[in-house]
Parts: sequence; structure tokens; C-alpha cells
Amino acid sequence: MTTPAKRLMTPLSRRLGLKYPIACAPMFIISNEKMLVACAEAGILGCMPSLNGRTPAMLEAKLRYVREHTDKPFAINMTIGLTDPQRLQADLALCEQYEVPVWITSYGDPTPIVTRAHTRGTTVFHDVINLRHARKAQAAGVDAIIGVAAGAGGHAGRISPFALIPYLRENLSVPVIAAGCISTGRQILASLALGADLVYMGTRFIVSAQCGASEAYKSTVVQAGPEDIVYTDKVSGVHANFLRSSLPESRPQGPADAKLKQWKDIWSAGQGVAEIHDQATIEQIVDELVREYHDAMAGLPN
Repeated sequence: MTTPAKRLMTPLSRRLGLKYPIACAPMFIISNEKMLVACAEAGILGCMPSLNGRTPAMLEAKLRYVREHTDKPFAINMTIGLTDPQRLQADLALCEQYEVPVWITSYGDPTPIVTRAHTRGTTVFHDVINLRHARKAQAAGVDAIIGVAAGAGGHAGRISPFALIPYLRENLSVPVIAAGCISTGRQILASLALGADLVYMGTRFIVSAQCGASEAYKSTVVQAGPEDIVYTDKVSGVHANFLRSSLPESRPQGPADAKLKQWKDIWSAGQGVAEIHDQATIEQIVDELVREYHDAMAGLPN
């Protein structure tokens, strides 16, 4: 008899050696090495921005920690156009040294990184918000495209996931990973039905015990609804989704407002906050997602 875990696998999750087709998306500042290990041990792909190690030495310490605590897959995200070129090369060298199995690229041409990765058998994902950029990344040789839809936490697109994911799937030959508004097993099922091979979930894991977000940040995510998410370019110069209450204009006016730091004090989250009601460990969240997926599958009309 087929086990529930196998029924939830996809070709891409099987290729990566994951138990479930779920990735914990990289979140600036708050993703950390403990999350990577917990995700790996729970059977999903944990991802972290390379710049969460504020220096190459700090990144190396995080990679060493991961390698000492798990032998399962994880991913490092590198923002090509937003990273100093010298730092980017240092990060790539560390990813090679510690044999990071999945590299995620964004904000730039991934071609040289893909070439470098594929000489080592490393998998490369690239995130996009439209088909034009997806086709360029596919031509560069990436192994999968992350379609970042409207409502996703952090830098997000404007196209509904109900339109973007099947649109990418129909026009690309590489697997598509769905990102945006995915917080439950039901939404995982819907994403796979739309043609995704993997789901990319960030906001759902902000409230995990292992996440580096502050307690106030986590509590705000639990209490928020989709109306509390603001899509704005006033924070970083690029449109992204943030929790309304953390934006400068929502805070009492005072000298402290001038000291608010992007991402650290101004909190990012996606519209998937609507389905997040409590805090838990990563293992508990994954168990709940899988249970919800099978309940949703069983509840579909015949």
C-alpha cells in the first residue's frame, strides 16, 4: 500500500531527496541555521539567504553548524544584483566548500552561477515574478523556476497565484515552484493542482520556534489578517509586502521612527497570515501541513 508520505511526493521533491514537496523560503535576517536543520530533519527543504551571515566568516559558521547537525538537503539563496560582487564570490566558494545541494538565485542573470553549480551536480532555482524573466532563467539553464505571486511575503509580484503558476507551467519546460499565500495543506494541494512541483512557504514558518523573528513579530503574524498586509516600494525601493502595523506611518511619531531598520524593525509577511493561528515548532508545522493536505484530498468531491 502506498504511504501518505509517498503520495505527497513530486518528481522534484523525489529528485532532491525530500520527504515532502515543501520549501521553507529564505527570509532576510530571520532565517537561520537552526531552521535549516529542523526543516531538513522534518523532510522539507530549508532555505536561508547567504547574507544572513553578515560576513563570509559568519556564513561559514552557519554552514558548518548545518553540516554538523544534518546530512539532509538544504538551500542557500544568493541575491545576485543586491550583493557586492566580491561578497557574492565568497559566498559561492563557501557553498562549494560545504557542498550546499541547492542554490537559489534572484535579482540578476544566473548564467555564470548555473554553469558553476552544474559542474558540481548542484541544483539551481531562480525566482521570478513574470514569464519574461522565467524564460531568461530557463535559457540560463536553471533547474526550476520559483513563481513569486501576488500576496507573497517579501518582494512579490502582482499576478495571482491562480494565474501565475499554470501560466508558467504551460510555457516552461522546467519545474515550477509556487510561492505566495500558501500556509495550509489545502493550499499545498491547490498549488500542486495548478502545476507546481514544490511549494515555497515563508510566512507560515515565521511563527516557528526555531525562527529568529522576535516574539512581537511572531505575535503580529498570528493576529494579522490579509487586510493587514501592505504592498509598497517605500521600504526598500522594490515592491514588497509588509505588516501594516510595523510601517513607519503606522507607528506613533517620535525620534525613534528615524532609526527603524528595513526588514528588522519593519516586518515582512504575506497574505498567508490569514491561515496562521498559533506558534509551533517546524516539525509540528510540517506534521500539520501534511495532515491538512490529506484531509483536503479526502474531502474533494468524487
